[in-house]
Amino acid sequence: MRGHCLCGSVAFEIDGPLPRAYQCHCSLCRKQTGTSSNTSLMIASRHFRWTAGESLVKSYVKASGFRSDFCQRCGSPVPNPLRGTDYLWVPAGLLEGEVAIEIGAHLCVNSKAYWDVLPAGGVRYAGMPENEELLRLLNTPRQTES
Repeated sequence: MRGHCLCGSVAFEIDGPLPRAYQCHCSLCRKQTGTSSNTSLMIASRHFRWTAGESLVKSYVKASGFRSDFCQRCGSPVPNPLRGTDYLWVPAGLLEGEVAIEIGAHLCVNSKAYWDVLPAGGVRYAGMPENEELLRLLNTPRQTES
């Protein structure tokens, strides 16, 4: 599986099966993406490889620890390390082609925008679950796998 930013300068590959994705509905993710939620995957670092433009990645980190990495040329959000784990946060919209993504969780639903309508499916969390719990949920076998 390959992915890249809007301008194509920052690119990466993921090997192995994709885990379930999550959608975070908090105000920080809405501001980062400019939409109702942030649809992302948590990919084990052993399955992730930069193929181009890693030196073009810049970071913004809030005092709270919220981190947003982006391409310095086009501004697209790009993968970044998930603090305290051996995983990377990967925006699902960067993946190339038709990717069968299953949403496993909705995070921070108590702070979602009033106009945001949650789709059916996925475990709903009022706030942010512990990383370990979320990683276990997202890495259980997908419904499309046997």
